[in-house]
Amino acid sequence: MADLFTLAQQALASMDVELVDVEWGALGLLRVTIDRPEGVRIEDCEQVSRHLSRVFEVENIDYRRLEVGSPGVDRPLKSEADFQRFVGEHVEVKLRNAVENRKVFSGVLVSVSPQAGTTGSDAAAPCFGVEFEAKKGETQVVTFTFADVDRAKLDPVLDFKGKKR
Repeated sequence: MADLFTLAQQALASMDVELVDVEWGALGLLRVTIDRPEGVRIEDCEQVSRHLSRVFEVENIDYRRLEVGSPGVDRPLKSEADFQRFVGEHVEVKLRNAVENRKVFSGVLVSVSPQAGTTGSDAAAPCFGVEFEAKKGETQVVTFTFADVDRAKLDPVLDFKGKKR
């Protein structure tokens, strides 16, 4: 799977898109997730689909269907660069090891200096934190390195009420 991700990443290097994920689905489905800072347009998906179809044919990648789409509002954070890019955004992070009997934290992603302490052993790695509400009116920050993360995603606060007429 890592080779397929690398192949797709190299194929898309000249395009104005970021490869987020490549995964296999049921019945030969190959799902490719892309992103752009301005948001993914249908034209981007179409262009990537055509390009990857040719690349995968040349490389003899066996699949039945290719699906190209955007990561959506709950975009997964898959790399250290993703964490740096989305500092200040609301996220949900699941850590590999529990901190104060908790593994899942939801709050605002912050960048923390390495001296502030981490849950991992690598003090030289960039540190991040999730600022969350522990008790009413009281906020806490749990710090971690990218290596401490099991999975993470954006967790935006959506308001569907809109304007009243």
